[in-house]
Amino acid sequence: MNAVIYARYSSDNQREESIEGQLRECMEFANSTGVTVVGNYIDRAFSAKTDNRPEFQKMIKDSYKHCFDMIIVWKLDRFARNRYDSAHYKNLLKKNGVKVVSAKESIAEGSEGILLESVLEGMAEYYSAELSEKILRGMTENALKGKMNDGQSPFGYFVDEDRKLQIDPKTAPIVQDIFTMYADGKRMQEIVDWLKAKNICTQKGKPMRVNVIQYMLSNRKYIGEYKYRNVAIPDGIPAIISQELFQRVQDRMVKNKKAPARHKAEDDYLLTTKLFCGKCGAYMVGESGRSCQKNVYRYYKCITAKQKKSCDKKPVRKEWIEQVCVEKALKVLNDDALLDVLTDRIYELQAEENPRLPYLKEQLSDVEKKITNILSAIEQGAFSEAINERLSSLEKSKKDIETAIIQEQIKRPFLTKEQIRFGIEKFKTLDIDTQDGRQRLIDGFINAVYLYDDKITIIFNYKDSTTTVSIDEYKSSDNKTKTAPK
Repeated sequence: MNAVIYARYSSDNQREESIEGQLRECMEFANSTGVTVVGNYIDRAFSAKTDNRPEFQKMIKDSYKHCFDMIIVWKLDRFARNRYDSAHYKNLLKKNGVKVVSAKESIAEGSEGILLESVLEGMAEYYSAELSEKILRGMTENALKGKMNDGQSPFGYFVDEDRKLQIDPKTAPIVQDIFTMYADGKRMQEIVDWLKAKNICTQKGKPMRVNVIQYMLSNRKYIGEYKYRNVAIPDGIPAIISQELFQRVQDRMVKNKKAPARHKAEDDYLLTTKLFCGKCGAYMVGESGRSCQKNVYRYYKCITAKQKKSCDKKPVRKEWIEQVCVEKALKVLNDDALLDVLTDRIYELQAEENPRLPYLKEQLSDVEKKITNILSAIEQGAFSEAINERLSSLEKSKKDIETAIIQEQIKRPFLTKEQIRFGIEKFKTLDIDTQDGRQRLIDGFINAVYLYDDKITIIFNYKDSTTTVSIDEYKSSDNKTKTAPK
């Protein structure tokens, strides 16, 4: 049987040695049971209370390739500490012909084994939940006492031996200067320039930036308020800034807060690098201009015509041509028969071999032929110690090549048809009234657009997928945007 090893540790308190120990004992188990290990999946600093683990999810997807028959874990709690996740993924793996085996827990087959496995999984979940409650309770108690739980102390403070924040006499005056400067009318960038001139950096030695100053000016720790989760403790730590100065800063920040900037959707050109001039084949790029009434007009213009060269292609209104492309992309998206074809083709593409596989398979075929020839010679009476050694060497080579082939197959991502179709169907949930939704729709389905004087040719992102639209015909359609300019 072929197997993979899944190893995990849940927090930074555990070290790489934990992984090494798990791998070593899982390999010992594999060797003792005659199982060939073809790969490892390792999640570092990820809790098993959730299935949101990168290598774990990759292992589940790879099980669809049928490259391994077994997953070896050090103990079952490495696989999951949530019995619902455990049951779900074990059932899924079972359908793919893969079973999960514990290297250190002897679980028999049959009804007794099912009961024991359930008990072990329940105990793992209980231990995890109890540990979380204890940690949370301890951290809340620390917060009530004004002790730091984790993270770095704010600029202007240091952490003493009792894990409490104390005022740093060297950096606290700088914090007071920053608050005073901003309250007196200085801009954040001016404060950053002042700090840079004095060579003042963050505690990590990085230069002060506007976002650092903005966070500092809104940090209530500087007025002595310590907060952890939903627990806020006034006067929990020494204050650097007075309540009055802090409030002046907050009032100015609210006053200076810019009104939401006009969304630059109006200036985003969705067909950049996709729209081509039908006359000369050059890119058509976005431009804008103002009328006498100060109205803004946006359009695409052939870059050759823009440079006043040979092409005389006239510009086209931005809103109109983008709407044509959006509607054509939606037409593809709503064609269920076409989506079925696309889903099947994407699924088939996953099975296409990577460049190394044909070479490995050719090697395997050559080794198998040599083994067959030696076996034929032995059947005809030719046998010696040298022939026996050669046969053993070839069998070892065959096993190594087979393992390499499986490892190459595991490297490639694999999605089921249902997952592929789900990904395509997600495009239907896009809000095409937003710039982001329209951009994603166009990027997902349209490869290139060629604009002629009398027609538009749209090339989609799949084979043999070109459609041509007559401009006159489209002008008389139900397109609700401005018509194409004459």
